[in-house]
Amino acid sequence: MKVTLVIPVYNELDHLETFLEQVDRASFGIPKELVFVDDCSTDGSRELLERYPFKSEVVHLRHETNQGKGTALKAGIAAATGTIICVQDADNEYDLEDLARLIVPILNDKADVVYGSRFRQSTHTVHRTFHYVANRLLTLLSNLFSGLYLTDMETCYKVFRADLIKNFRLESRRFGFEPEVTAKISRLRLRVLEHPISYYPRARIDGKKISWRDGVAAVWHIIRFNLLVSDADCFTDQLPARYIHAPGKPRQTLLDRDSVA
Repeated sequence: MKVTLVIPVYNELDHLETFLEQVDRASFGIPKELVFVDDCSTDGSRELLERYPFKSEVVHLRHETNQGKGTALKAGIAAATGTIICVQDADNEYDLEDLARLIVPILNDKADVVYGSRFRQSTHTVHRTFHYVANRLLTLLSNLFSGLYLTDMETCYKVFRADLIKNFRLESRRFGFEPEVTAKISRLRLRVLEHPISYYPRARIDGKKISWRDGVAAVWHIIRFNLLVSDADCFTDQLPARYIHAPGKPRQTLLDRDSVA
């Protein structure tokens, strides 16, 4: 078993070295691979990535033009060699100790996909009002269309079995990855869990890149990937048979609401 963290990077220099120190020393109980996808950074992030003295197994990918987070994730997932693949942002909004806990259900063969929820916590994180409201509304809309009961569809922390996510035909270029992958998960026969995580939100002045336009685009992604594309357009022919939807089984029963932790 090996875990791969797929990490898009775009102009993150102000806090990148601190993040690299943390992710390089992070332990998950199994071998770790870091796949960095530099999405045409112009602030020195690429140079720092290339000279940083990693102790972990590292793969560097570079885009010569900025193509968006979704495209970076697609490239990183294709390059990953781990049996478990995690999405990780190159900032300090999330806690790597939480990610270590999200991997456990897959290691114990209790889940195929695990989402980290910023809204399932015993303590209250103060969120930016716009982002909080947008996230909750988009999650609700996604739930209505997909039939999954989630509290945080837009979370960065998503953990997948590699033989699952590598066989998704991913299309979204920017931040549409979240609703796209959620819609495609809902088409399959999967064990999906959701666990609480910590969250330390950044403001735009600190480098946060998502905007209201991405929220509007997410509504279209939710509709399109839930209703307007076929299974053949969603998955490759190599998708393992155990994940394929059981004939005649309603989509909304794929995830029992009571099974979400």
